Amino acid sequence: MAASWEESVEYSINTIYLLFSAYLVFVMQLGFAMLCAGSVRAKNAMNIMLTNVVDAVVGSLSYYLFGFAFAFGEGSDANPFIGTSFFALKDIPNSTYDYDYSFFLFQWAFAIAVAGITSGSVAERTQFSAYLIFSCFLSGFVYPVVAHWVWSSTGWLSPNSSNLLFTSGAIDFAGSGVVHLVGGVAGLWGSFIEGPRVGRFDAFRNAIPIRGHNATLVVLGTFLLWFGWFGFNPGSFDKILVAYPNTSDQGNWTGVGRTAVTTTLAGSTAGIVTLFGRRLLVGHWDALDVCNGVLGGFVAITSGCAVVEPWAAVVCGFFAAWVLIGLNILALKLQFDDPLEATQLHGGCGAWGLIFTGLFAKEEFVVQAYNSGAIGTVRPYGLFMGGGWGLLGAQVAELLAIVGWVSLTMGPLFYSLHKLNILRISVDDEIAGLDVSSHGGHAYVHTEENHPRFYADYIRIQDNGS
Repeated sequence: MAASWEESVEYSINTIYLLFSAYLVFVMQLGFAMLCAGSVRAKNAMNIMLTNVVDAVVGSLSYYLFGFAFAFGEGSDANPFIGTSFFALKDIPNSTYDYDYSFFLFQWAFAIAVAGITSGSVAERTQFSAYLIFSCFLSGFVYPVVAHWVWSSTGWLSPNSSNLLFTSGAIDFAGSGVVHLVGGVAGLWGSFIEGPRVGRFDAFRNAIPIRGHNATLVVLGTFLLWFGWFGFNPGSFDKILVAYPNTSDQGNWTGVGRTAVTTTLAGSTAGIVTLFGRRLLVGHWDALDVCNGVLGGFVAITSGCAVVEPWAAVVCGFFAAWVLIGLNILALKLQFDDPLEATQLHGGCGAWGLIFTGLFAKEEFVVQAYNSGAIGTVRPYGLFMGGGWGLLGAQVAELLAIVGWVSLTMGPLFYSLHKLNILRISVDDEIAGLDVSSHGGHAYVHTEENHPRFYADYIRIQDNGS
């Protein structure tokens, strides 16, 4: 049956909205690239930039061939664990499940972001071949399975399932758990198995600061990520032209605007708390710490961005900042070295975001986001808002399931790469820098590169190592 003119216009507007959101999320890859490049030493800048490009190109093929199928393939058996159809986009577009090419592109932009998170944790010491392996595995299999649990209509954690866990399902609207916690836990295992960078801790277990080489790139990357988050969170409504039946002037367009506000408030609050918190701890104002604080607030609010009031977003950002600060202190005490603080930021703040949603989700917004505002719908909501324990229980279940799943998959993979001696570079190559040892030269023009002594020193290092 042919669609009416009104239906065609509505479909077109929703498609344009989703595609625009996908483009914004993809811009986050540029933000990750700038942030990562500025946070590492100049001798590793080309390497970390290349890994961000690899995230996109490898993730495109792996997600096209099987990642999307594992995440959203419904199939006739309604598998609650993993998708079983739509491999290589077969039968897409699909009107039964409302999937089309724009939906694939939006979800692909999420998938490639996960590997970018993990790359920061293992920066400055990882063999490039190992990165190709775990990047493909993470974006093509590990992440899609979690996405299926929470975002597919048949997933066992899904709030859209016919069999709701604890009569609620887990609310992870844009992916504090699905995206950020997955990337953070993967980075935890990679960084733990590889060990700290050379010179990060002395013989007395004291931390030696290793500063990134370009604060300008870090700030630029932070603002690009902020810009992209307006596609990441509000874009997760998928459709903007959905009216709520119990109001005369509200619909998804209302939720989209509120979600952009909660996102901004959480990130801003976390940034300013980090600014003053770190000032009290270290005695000076640190722009790089503030940038990570802002991002930590964004990560935390991503789960509940569509279902909480703006004032609750301020609460979310406040505690996200202290989660990040506390985990960074703990990491130093445990001699855990994550150059981008990705494990603490994405893993820790992502976990807090899931719990926060279980505490502060508002009933009206939950019904709007997951039942299109249907009149008479009753759903569990935030514990502190009077909604009982159902939602919080589902949030904790998601948190534990993600930590367990990623640990069972990525942990053995990193350990296997380590045992095969293809995970970490040699000490000599690490001291020389990955750019010159693995990629043919520095990211920037160095006058000493034109001097024969530069090459002679590097060759001497290699000869002594052999």
